[in-house]
Order: sequence, then structure tokens, then C-alpha cells
Amino acid sequence: MSIYVISHTNPDTDSIVGSIALTYLKNQLGEDCIAIRQGIISPETEFVLNKFGGVAPELKTSVSGEKIYLVDFGDLAQSPSDIKEATILGIVDHHKLGDLTTDTPLECWIRPVGSSNTIVKEMFDSYHIEIPKDLAGMMMCAILSDTVIFKSPTCTKEDTKAVKELAKIAGIEDFKALGMEMFIVKSALEGATARDLLTRDYKQFDMNGTPVGIGQLEVVDLKIFDDKKAMLFEDMKKMKEEANLHSVALLLTDIMIEGSQLLVVSDDESKFESAFNVTLENHEAWLNKVLSRKKQVIPFLQPQF
Repeated sequence: MSIYVISHTNPDTDSIVGSIALTYLKNQLGEDCIAIRQGIISPETEFVLNKFGGVAPELKTSVSGEKIYLVDFGDLAQSPSDIKEATILGIVDHHKLGDLTTDTPLECWIRPVGSSNTIVKEMFDSYHIEIPKDLAGMMMCAILSDTVIFKSPTCTKEDTKAVKELAKIAGIEDFKALGMEMFIVKSALEGATARDLLTRDYKQFDMNGTPVGIGQLEVVDLKIFDDKKAMLFEDMKKMKEEANLHSVALLLTDIMIEGSQLLVVSDDESKFESAFNVTLENHEAWLNKVLSRKKQVIPFLQPQF
């Protein structure tokens, strides 16, 4: 029976490419693995896959009775609803330790680096398995995406080292130029509904028993949202009601000026004001130098609950 390698809900480029890369590695090591995803492919991820001839993992949202590896997550809120009925063989992740538990021992590669693909690269190195040229290109892009082309405070020397080594394998001379091209694609909003944008990079968190949803959109110019905030707020209210959440927040992140506009729909906005030492005006506030949800938002917001 095949083993499934799964990315989180609303998968981003790091999780999709990470599942593809880990699947290739495990297959080289003699395991029969298949990469799967829980949601739609984002425009950025589609750009990366098309650039290097990658194939999107198959859509599969039920894992009951299956053996699985998790890539880029370890939280119940970001898992299939029946994950407790699956056997987790391993986790490759760069986030905080989540609330998933297992009945059997498992393989864990969890490190405080900027991208899950950096960890997968280290796994390739550890097992002395060569990375194919096109896969190296996809992994390189995934790291550039998650580290915001090395601008994110989550970026480490391991990430920059991995990108340089992967770029050499992929034959990419100017990887930063490719990274900017990727973010321009990521900034495109044409034809996207409010729900498309809100869930493009959206995660739900259990904050000490309180459910909170936080999305993030990384772009090269915040002006593209000037005529879209009203529809975003309206759909945030709907998402909050549909999922019975305490709060829904959205980070509109400008990678050029390095900061995020925070939009909030909440039962108690003061928790966000206290977390970031700001005053929300019309349910929004500017967070200077905030680029990372993982490192600059969640650790400050969770204690408020």
C-alpha cells in the first residue's frame, strides 16, 4: 500500500514543493510514496511548477486508514478532518510544535529555519541522494518564497546556503531575479474573488482553546488592495461566522517596503492591539517590518488568549 506525503490545508509553494521533494526522496530510499494536497494550487505555485516541469500532487482530503508523512505542518487545524484515523510516519516542518499526537514512534525533522524545503534539502544531503535539476529549481523557489527572498526574519544561513546550492544544481545564475518574478506573479489579483485571496495562504490556529484564522498575501505593492479592502472585510466576516471563529485576520504584506497592513474582524480587537502595541483604526493597522506570520505574529498573539 502506498504511503501519502501530504501538505497542509490551503497549501503554499513551500508545502506543495516540499511534499513533491520528500516523495521523490522517500521513493529513492525504497518507500512507495505519493504526494497529495488538501487544496487548490496558488498562482505562485503554478508558476513554479510550470517553470520546472513539475506536476501538482493529486487532491486528496481523506486519509483514514492511510500511512502518511506531513510536510510543513503539525497542527490538527491544518490537517484532514480524519487525520486521527491515519498513521503518521513522520513530520518535516519548520513551525512551532503543533497539537498532533501519534500512537507509534515517528521520524521527525523539525528545525527553526525559513522553509521546509531547506530541511528536505538537508535530508537529501544526509542520505547522499542527488537532487534532479528541475526538482532543485522548484525547491530553490520554495525557499525564496517562504523567506521572502531572504528578507524574512525567519531566514537563516542554512536557507541561503541551500538556495545557492540548489541554484547551482538547477543552473540558475540570478536566483533573486527569478524570486522577484515569482512574487510579481504572486501579486496578481485579476479574476480572484475575495475568498480566493483570503484562502490563498490561510491557516487556522488553536490559540489556547480559541479558534483564530490568519491569512497572508505577500505582494510588491500594497496599492493593488486599495479598491479591494471592502470586499475582503465583508468576506472575512462571512468566514468568521461560517467557521465559528473568534477572529479572522489578514496580513497584506509589502515585500518592498517590508511591512504588513493588518486587517482584523474579531470579537475582541483589543487582543490584537495589545499583541502588536497598535491602535486599530477602522479595523486595520500598519505593522512595520512584520513579514512573518510564524515568527512575528503568532508568538505575540497567542499569549493574548
